[in-house]
Amino acid sequence: MSCASCSSGGGTPRGCKNNGTCSSGGCNKLEVYDWLANMTLPSSQAPYDIVEVRFKNSRKSFYKNTKNLTLQVGDVVVVEESPGYDVGVISVVGELARIQVRKKDSNFKPLEAKKIHRIASQEDIDKWVKARSLEKSLMYRSRTLAIDLGLEMKISDVEYQGDLSKATFYYTADGRVDFRQLIKNMAEEFKVRIEMRQIGSRQEASRLGGIGSCGRELCCSTWLTDFRSVSTSAARYQQLSLNPQKLAGQCGKLKCCLNYELDMYIETLKSFPKVDTKLRTEKGNAYHIKTDVFKRQLWYAYEGDMASGLIALAPERVREIIEMNIAGKKPVELLEYTAPVAIKEPDYSNVVGQDSLNRFEHTFNKSKNKKKKKKKPAGINPVEGTAVATENSSRPEVQKQPIANRPVVNKPRVNPNQNPNQNKPAQPQPQAQATPQLNENGEPIVRKKKKKNYKKKPNPNNPLNNENKA
Repeated sequence: MSCASCSSGGGTPRGCKNNGTCSSGGCNKLEVYDWLANMTLPSSQAPYDIVEVRFKNSRKSFYKNTKNLTLQVGDVVVVEESPGYDVGVISVVGELARIQVRKKDSNFKPLEAKKIHRIASQEDIDKWVKARSLEKSLMYRSRTLAIDLGLEMKISDVEYQGDLSKATFYYTADGRVDFRQLIKNMAEEFKVRIEMRQIGSRQEASRLGGIGSCGRELCCSTWLTDFRSVSTSAARYQQLSLNPQKLAGQCGKLKCCLNYELDMYIETLKSFPKVDTKLRTEKGNAYHIKTDVFKRQLWYAYEGDMASGLIALAPERVREIIEMNIAGKKPVELLEYTAPVAIKEPDYSNVVGQDSLNRFEHTFNKSKNKKKKKKKPAGINPVEGTAVATENSSRPEVQKQPIANRPVVNKPRVNPNQNPNQNKPAQPQPQAQATPQLNENGEPIVRKKKKKNYKKKPNPNNPLNNENKA
């Protein structure tokens, strides 16, 4: 059967459509990949009778299969509880469950383990789904009751038992809380058995889940089960800024992922010299600024001369300078110990010009759309003036006018991207003129226009006109 959170009716999930029996366990929190599923047991060995059952969110527990039921990952089963029974989903079976028992609960006693009653029927599943639907309203009402009593606690989650006989409330608080009156009020209102469990902020984030700053689901709600202590020294070893807003997770504590690569950083930094030693040179003393573990570089700067920039040195070069300072010698400058940076030249030639940054830009010729200039006849000066004919030449000679007497012509600016014929006014078409009529004397006949009579006609419906007639 599918889990209640992704079921769309009929026991079929919306996404994978494998009825909750997918091998990846994508619908589950803290899923476990069974890498021993394809291995067969010897004929003389009986299958392991302890299975792991998952309940709401990240709560898991081990139960004993006393009735030798054929169980697979994803089956919904009814298990023993005190009092009553509970409903859960099988998460680990077979030999992998044996490994999980050794890893999580070393003091586990198989003879004292609770039993699996049966595979859940449709009636059990309907009751289980109903219990899940009541938990949200129950949590909101319990928060109101806690606020009315003035208790400094935060109820973060509620879990109903499968038979609706008990409700477990998970809360976080800074200190001890006297919630005896709260339990009485909740028992009277909800009519169920009440159990209160205090959890830490990390356990709260593990139960509720969420998305971390990396964009992935929280590690504590997907695969991380043991919460190790994280200190600020882990951030110092990894050269991270001690910004609490960036180093803290959704639980408010330091992120668990700070411990993932801490051992590698500690092992690598053993080959680096101590950073609290100043390097003495003739130019001045230099002190350490930062360390790049991946490039194996130490960055130094001169005292009072930060404008000259940082100088990157290899750990071996730093040891040489320290040994010289111990011997009473000083190098001239730290730049003598920097490694030359080789600039790699491309092993191809830019033949077509494909590496040009302007290869996608088109430059337009401004004079492309301009009119072609008309050729002026020889003998005419382009300077404005009057043409005068000379004796030796039939062509007129241009007389220059003084600058003060030249007319000023304001020529409009020409847009090179504009069509030159766009703004030209339409030239009127020549109309054919009618020939005038002539009289007997040959003079044109002039006809007088008739004057229009603009006198208004009387309105017969107007009573004033009728009175005048009377």
